[in-house]
Order: sequence, then structure tokens, then C-alpha cells
Amino acid sequence: MHYGADYNPEQWPREVWPEDIRLMREAGVTLVSLGIFAWSRIQPAEGEFDWDWLDEIIGLLHEGGIEVDLATATASPPPWASAAYPEMLPQDADGSTFWPGSRQAFAPSSPIYRRLAAELVTALAERYAQHPGVTLWHVNNEYGCHLHYDYSDAARDHFRTWLRRKYETIDALNHAWGTDFWSQRYTAFDEIVPPRKAPYSINPTSVLDFKRFTSDTLLELYVMERDIIRAAGATQPITTNFMGAFPPADYWKWAAEVDVICDDNYPDPNDPESFRGAAFARELMRGLKPGVPWLLTEQSTNALNWRPTNAPKAPGQMAAISAQAVGRGADAIMFFQWRQSRRGSEKFHSAMLPQAGRETRTWREVTALGAQLAQLPDLPDVTSGAKIALVFDWENWWAIDGRDHPIVLDYLTLSHRWHAALHRQNLSVDIVNTTSDLSAYSLVVAPQQYLLGDEGAANLSSYVEQGGHLFVSAFSDVVDQDDAFRDGGFLVSLRDVLGVALEDFGALVPPASVRGADSAGEVASHASVGGPGQSEAPLDSPAGRIVGQYFAEELLVQDAEVLGRFTEGRTTGRAALTRHTSGTGRGYYLATIPDDDGMAAVLGWLAAEAGVTPEIEGLPEHVEVARRGSILTVINHSSRPYAVDVEGVDLLSGSTEPRRELDAFGWAFIDTGAVGGAR
Repeated sequence: MHYGADYNPEQWPREVWPEDIRLMREAGVTLVSLGIFAWSRIQPAEGEFDWDWLDEIIGLLHEGGIEVDLATATASPPPWASAAYPEMLPQDADGSTFWPGSRQAFAPSSPIYRRLAAELVTALAERYAQHPGVTLWHVNNEYGCHLHYDYSDAARDHFRTWLRRKYETIDALNHAWGTDFWSQRYTAFDEIVPPRKAPYSINPTSVLDFKRFTSDTLLELYVMERDIIRAAGATQPITTNFMGAFPPADYWKWAAEVDVICDDNYPDPNDPESFRGAAFARELMRGLKPGVPWLLTEQSTNALNWRPTNAPKAPGQMAAISAQAVGRGADAIMFFQWRQSRRGSEKFHSAMLPQAGRETRTWREVTALGAQLAQLPDLPDVTSGAKIALVFDWENWWAIDGRDHPIVLDYLTLSHRWHAALHRQNLSVDIVNTTSDLSAYSLVVAPQQYLLGDEGAANLSSYVEQGGHLFVSAFSDVVDQDDAFRDGGFLVSLRDVLGVALEDFGALVPPASVRGADSAGEVASHASVGGPGQSEAPLDSPAGRIVGQYFAEELLVQDAEVLGRFTEGRTTGRAALTRHTSGTGRGYYLATIPDDDGMAAVLGWLAAEAGVTPEIEGLPEHVEVARRGSILTVINHSSRPYAVDVEGVDLLSGSTEPRRELDAFGWAFIDTGAVGGAR
């Protein structure tokens, strides 16, 4: 179990470094990420490198017993680079240039940026590949974080190359994009530009392909640097840091290319429900490489600097959210950053060693958590034992967030809500994509799966045929991988396992202000509460009365069993919830998207149908439970104490008393395999 932070010694005089290492040891730090934004210090001019300071600090850390996650420093090119090569700068959809003065001012497709980055990484790798103090390589930083999409001429040229590789012929592209609509038919790839600002709605398949291209382009950069490091003889793991469910990078594709999954996560202390979003991110990271521990490479010790209001964490909250990560498979707890900056844009961002010094609650909590993590034995593998899987798919996200749909939907928010409905009931869940191996799950939840490719549809259908329970919600199986309707209407690919077809989507007035993306995927569009029309679609069901939102679809029931019907509005009396047996499994379809209570009711009922029970019954909503092999993590995310009964051995206290008293934001790791189990 590693403990540490980003470390930026270049911000401080050399005289401070020995004190840093002494205090790191006091805090229990075992690993630091070094050099993430140090390009200008490592390479003060093109062709000129300064290694003295980096040699010295890596040596000091190694002597102090602190391992180094060495960054390639390519996340923030120095001013000399853009001054010499302004064509490497990115542009937005309007053609405006993003200038230096911040960070990440580079066009990912720029050949010049790639050359400069490759030269830097080659020099770094040749110097430090064999250094005994370097145990991990950290490529770039948070790819795409501030610049989701680049529309520069470099991106234009690279996009054309990507399209040639994908389609081979311009006729194949025209067919996939449907370019006979609005006279968009191309005669050559060189006529194509990125989805820049246009008079009106941009071809949706071109936008979808541009998002695929962007993810692939960022991944190309990572692979380029990784391969340079390997070629230099490095044997350490190589990775980069993800950012939970992050729009421009399809982490399902990225996961195969990194040696270990890393995540940066910053729950909002102002939001008492933010720990659920954090749990979603942890479960996503665990699912990207099943069975392999991941690393929490960034979080905050206390307040941030980049939200409109940056509240401090409550006493104990930092440790509780850290325990949540460990319980869901993390083998490192790290922060941004080690020592709080005195200058720059992030000087108000908290750190392990705060500006106010060691006589602070932050420092006391940092050192206490370090001591607790150091007490832990080697933890078991990261298997959750979950029998429920939630489908989360980037390509569907990109497609569903486009414009010109029956209603604006925020796919990420809805995915968080479906997850929270399971989380509140302590129903363990893994996050998967449509093509994952689903054989271990009793129930697969696939909500608003608007874009469903052929491979994913076949996988979900096979899962049902072989005995699984599949739940699908409204606005699913609408288009294929080209964002095109299939022959035969809607719900074509899953019709055999669901036993229903779709006549009309029945869009409702949205329940609140909801967020969606414009045609370029960058600017929020809004549909506000109110206005004429039906806003809710209640239905009766085996799970009780459910309030539907967004859609009241008009189903054509073929051979499914109708379990619930709409009771109000234009679809009164029509099927709302169906069940269909296919092979040895069952497919369920809900023709709406419920409110939060309805989501919980439906998923609780479905879990019972599939024979899945909570880890612990009867807990209040603010107490969460997570399983990591035989280890049960129990966390009280409230300011009030709570007691829970769990049989087993407390990994920190050694207690075998089943009654566990959890203070405000208290937590415990219980080995349930040692004695009995949960009750």
C-alpha cells in the first residue's frame, strides 16, 4: 500500500528538499510523482538539458526510502517551444488559438509537439530507465483535461489520415456518414474538416468519429512515450493518470495499453452525496483491468481552488474517502500535492504539507492516515464478488450527448443516478462495457444504451440466452455503431431477448434543467423545467408505483409479459415494464427513466428477481459497504456516529467484536474470511 503525492521540488530552493524528505518520512510517504510539470526546468532550451537538480532530488528520495513515479513532463510545453513553433498550438471550433501561459498548450496531432516530446522522453528514459529509485513511469498528465478537442490544421490533417485508415474509400465514409443528406457528399478525404463552427447542426456521425479520433490521438501520444521508455530498457510499470468517467478518452480502449490503472478524483465536500460519485469512479477503475489493483494518484487533503466555492473537508472526511478507494481496489493513496504552492494558479489547493504548517488539522490527519495505511497487511485481490454489472459505454456517451434527439439527456448524470440507486442499497456492482465478459453476473443493467454496436448487442443477447437477467431502459438500441437507424425500426438488435418493439419515444417535458453537449461536444445546452406538455409518466409495477421521466415510450409488445402499465397521460394503459424469457435467461424493458426513488425500487426488485442480496441489510443510506475479496470496508459518510454488526477481524485494531462503532466519517476494514461474516 503506497502513500504519497505529486512532488514539485522545482518550485522550492534546494535547502528545502532535505526537510521535505524528513517530513515525508514522518507522514508515512512511500511514493511521489516527480517532474509532472518540469519540462521547462529539465529542458531550458531546445537541445539543452539540465539534469543536475533532477539527479540530486531522485538521489535524495532514494536515500530516504521514498520511491519515485517519474513523469515524462510532456503535459506542459515550455514557452520557448510555442515561441519557436506557434503552429503547435491548439485551436477551438471557432478557430481561436489557445496560447501559452497556462498548461496543456499543445495540439495533440502536431508533428512538432510530437517530435519535441519524443526528444525529451528519449533523454529522460536513457538517463533514468535503470535508476533503482524509479519504480514507476508517469506519462504526460491527465490527457485532454483542459482541452477536450482540438480543431487546428494539425488536427484536420491527422483526422483525414485517421479516416482513411478507418474507411479506406471515400464511398465507404459517405455511406457511414449518410452524406447524401444536406448535400454533404465528399469526393475526397482532403475535403473533410473537423466539426468546426458551422451554420447549424453538424453531421452527427462526423462528430462521433471526431470524438473517436480524439481519444485515439491522445492514446497515440501515450503509446509513443511508453514505447520510447521501453526501448530505453525500462522494466518498471508505465502508466498515466485517468480522471474517472472523462469525456474525451475512451478508457476501455486505453486500459489495455497501460500497465496499471491510475485515477485522479476530487469529490466535492459541499455535496453530501459526492461519495457516491467517487464510488462510481472507483468501480470504473476497478473494472478497466479486472482483478488488478489500481492507484489513486490524486485527490485533495482538504479544500480545492477550482470550484466556485471550495469548502474544506470535514474532520475525518479525507480518510473516509481514502478508505473507500482502498476498499474498492486501490493499492495507493496519493494527493495533489506534497507541499502547498506559494505562487501560481493552484496556490489555494490544499496539500499534504499545508501553507499553515504542521500545527494544523490537515497535517494531523495526513500523518494519521499514513500510519493507518502502513499497518495494513497485504490486501487480497480486488475482486468485488459483485453479481450486478452496470453498463457504461463511451461511444454511447458521445452519441447520446449529441443534439437533434427527442430530448436532451445527460448520459453521465443518468449513469451516476442508476449507480447510486444500487449503491444506496449496498448492492455490490461492477462497471462494464457492452463487450465485457458478463458470465459472472446475475443481473446486467444497461440503461439508455442509445448506440448499441453489433458486437455489444450480440454479447448482451448471448448473456440472456445463457441464463442472465438483462435490464434495459428507455432510449436504448436506437442506432448502430454509425449512429444510424437499423432496418426494421427500433429495438432491433435486442428484440429477440426483450420481446418488444418500439413505436414512438414519447418524449416528456424534462424534470429539471439538464445538461447536454452541442454538436462539437463542448458547450452545454439546456432544456429547462416547465413549459407545456406532460412531464411525468407514472406506472404501476411489481416494484410499486414508479414515476417515469424523460420518456413514456409506446411499446409494441410481441411475446413479452407485461408487468407494469402507465397510469396517466397519453400512454395510459400501455405497457411500461415487460419481462421476456429467452433461452434460460430473462430480458426486462422499462419504457421510461424513473426518478431516483423509482430507480431504487426497480433495481431492488430486479436484484431480488435475480437472486442478489445486499452485502449488509438495513443500513442507512449514508453508510456504505464495499468488498475486496474477504475484506469488507464499512464507512460512515455522515457527521453522526453509527454502529454496524459485522463479524470478522478488524485489520487495524485486531478486534473480533461484531459490534463496530463508527464515529463521524469513521470506517473499518473487516476481514470477514477470518471469522463468520456480515449480518
